[in-house]
Amino acid sequence: MALKPQINIIAVVDVIGALSGRTLQNGNLCLVDNGDYTSTGQGTPELCTFVRPGQVVQWSALAVDLQTPVDIKAITFLGPDGTASPLSRPASNEEGEKLDLEHWAGMVPPYLVPGVAHRYRLELQMYEGDHSVLHVDTPALLRV
Repeated sequence: MALKPQINIIAVVDVIGALSGRTLQNGNLCLVDNGDYTSTGQGTPELCTFVRPGQVVQWSALAVDLQTPVDIKAITFLGPDGTASPLSRPASNEEGEKLDLEHWAGMVPPYLVPGVAHRYRLELQMYEGDHSVLHVDTPALLRV
C-alpha cells in the first residue's frame, strides 16, 4: 500500500460555544484526520494522528457557523514536560509577526522517535479581543 504523501487534520470549531465558555473543550473542538492508519481520538481534542517521516501534515480550521471566522494562530510542538520544544517554529512572516492562517503545513521529520506521541499546542484565533485566542495541548502526532 502506498502511503498518502499528505495527511489533512481539520479542526472544526464551535466558535460561539468556545468564546462563550472560553474553552476549546466541552464539545467546542472536533479534530479529525484522513491518515492511512486509524488514528486515536478522532472527533475529539485528543486526536493522535499516526504519521511516517516525509509525509506532509496540513492543518485546517473550519467554523461550524460559517459566518464566524476561525484561523490557526500557531502550532507549537511540546517537549515531554509540556513546554515548547526548541524544534518548534510558530507560523510567522519575515517581520516576526504572527500570521492568521486557515491552513498550516509541515513535513514529518525523520528524527521523530517511533511509538512516542509528540504533543502539540493548537492555538486558534476567533474574532479579536482579550479572549479571542484559545488553545489545546492535547493533540499529538505519533510516528509509526
